[in-house]
Amino acid sequence: MPDYTGDIDARPIGAPQSKAGAWLHRFANPGRFQRLVQPILPWLTMVAFVTTVVGLVWGFFYAPADWQQGIASRIMYVHIPAAWVAMNGYAALAICSLLSIVWRHPLADIAAKEIGPVGAGFTALCLISGSLWGRPEWGTYWVWDARLTSVLILLFLYLGHMALIRAFDNPQHGYRAAAILGLVGAVNLPIIVFSVYWWNTLHQGNSISVTGPSKIYVTMLYPLIICTVGFYLAFAAMCLGRISSGIMENRARALLLARAERGGA
Repeated sequence: MPDYTGDIDARPIGAPQSKAGAWLHRFANPGRFQRLVQPILPWLTMVAFVTTVVGLVWGFFYAPADWQQGIASRIMYVHIPAAWVAMNGYAALAICSLLSIVWRHPLADIAAKEIGPVGAGFTALCLISGSLWGRPEWGTYWVWDARLTSVLILLFLYLGHMALIRAFDNPQHGYRAAAILGLVGAVNLPIIVFSVYWWNTLHQGNSISVTGPSKIYVTMLYPLIICTVGFYLAFAAMCLGRISSGIMENRARALLLARAERGGA
């Protein structure tokens, strides 16, 4: 197996020589990635923590409660950002899968492997917070609503990706199989987004619009935006930290394997 842990050119044998492939492989070198990420990771983590705390404190203690749903609506400051991060996290995983399949991008395999657990965590947070929100509003923690069901499928896709990538003795086989699942599973993302419009569901429609006016008061919108930014920064910090650790783990494994081969020789 080629060693992608050093500072040499990370392009595997037989990789595409197109301009797009050459440009992507400039950033495939784990050593270069480490040099870029390590200095900013502590700052990113700190900013993510501060932003999230400010948004949650503002939303839970200072923003007004919804006039219909009352205090139960405050859980949206966790539920909505977690849902957005869960979906876009899977979109990032699907992009990494595409880079892995088409351009054999070695760093994309590590990134997809490490994004999976973080994305699954945010998806689980979305489902749990949504269930807690649904209990006072719907009278039950769970209904087989189109959006709830499609988000549950998203969690299963994350878990399936995590299991598949570790299911083979040869890591490259696991990366390829998981990348295919990652791309196929991306079909679920538009289903999640448009499910409330395609089917008659209990889940309310989107209250926030980028192209038009939002259906939420600005006094509630501002802390929600801050929470969302904090969640995205936290997602990025956790993924970058895991990717960095994954690179170091691969480097240590490669060194141990090389030492064992030298000892056997």
